[in-house]
Amino acid sequence: MFKDAIRPAWAEINLSNLDYNIKSIKAKAAGRDLIGVIKADAYGHGAVMCAQVLRENGVKTFAVATLHEAITLREAGALEEIIILGLTPDMYADTLVKYDLTPVVCDSQNAKAISDAAAKAGKTLEALIAVDTGMGRIGYLPSEAETAIFDIKKIAMLSNLKIKGMFSHMSTADAFDKTFSKEQEEKYNEFFKALTAAGVNIPFRTFANSASIMEIPSVYFDAVRPGIILYGCYPSDEVDKNQLSIKPVMSIKANVVHLKDVPEGFSVGYGRKFIAEKPSRIATLALGYADGYPRPYSAYAKVIVNGIMCPIAGNICMDQCMVDVSQVPNVKVGDEVIIMGSDGVNTILADDIAAATGTINYEICCAFGQRLPKVYVK
Repeated sequence: MFKDAIRPAWAEINLSNLDYNIKSIKAKAAGRDLIGVIKADAYGHGAVMCAQVLRENGVKTFAVATLHEAITLREAGALEEIIILGLTPDMYADTLVKYDLTPVVCDSQNAKAISDAAAKAGKTLEALIAVDTGMGRIGYLPSEAETAIFDIKKIAMLSNLKIKGMFSHMSTADAFDKTFSKEQEEKYNEFFKALTAAGVNIPFRTFANSASIMEIPSVYFDAVRPGIILYGCYPSDEVDKNQLSIKPVMSIKANVVHLKDVPEGFSVGYGRKFIAEKPSRIATLALGYADGYPRPYSAYAKVIVNGIMCPIAGNICMDQCMVDVSQVPNVKVGDEVIIMGSDGVNTILADDIAAATGTINYEICCAFGQRLPKVYVK
């Protein structure tokens, strides 16, 4: 039967599994604080609802990617510290102050603009210093330590922006070979020592991402930043999954909206990629690649219909896809179909879809979370 959602296709978010994952990560982190990474709408899972479960587990700091994401949380009632992991241009300094947000900085001029805005409002903000130990994205380069420390000292002298601490990000922590991760760790530690020797107080450090939490405890420092593992997906197939027990939080489901019996030789979908080899029964689902179901997955995709794995028939369309349900007895309009998830016997993971389409589970979850309505369950 049809579920009470906005449309007959939805992302089902299991908050009990999220709660389980948070507790598992906290146990692994051995007493360190958790910074709940809920950027990209909590990787497609819904940042506001996920923040509530984190809050119930004692998490006091959230991390997002953009100013807009931070504002969304504030306006939803979040009182916790919110770190913006991306850089915030000078022109938005007043907004940072208005919403009491924690920016990341790696430029004294940008930091001064934020401090000036805070002074104008009679407030003081905290900021994290970004250090680029090997990601090549944002942050001061340890290889240019003298210049970097000179600039950071300017930030330390600002009256209304205080240095909360420093952070960096690992690029290959999810790889089996941890050589480069160890190099990044060494650069991070050396830069911290250099800052301390130069008289710059760094009271707080955070470095560990999901893969680091699983396998590199030496970078736990003061707080760890779990992202994808919060949502029950492992960072890669190269990490030791025995290091952390997690459960998938997102399932993608839809109802059969139409059924038709077609004769041998009948074609289905754009490009006529499916030609019925025998009389067949075709079910239509109301979701497609605009909902995050990748079109390149068409040739490999299977879904679970009444306990039976059934292939997608033809190319996935923008808003719909078709399924060959010929082998499913008594299938009817309204039957629930699992696109990603498990019925207890059969399982389709985000990893499976990612592997077949040459991407990563992060992208699959984020894409599914954009247009589909979310149904929260416990």
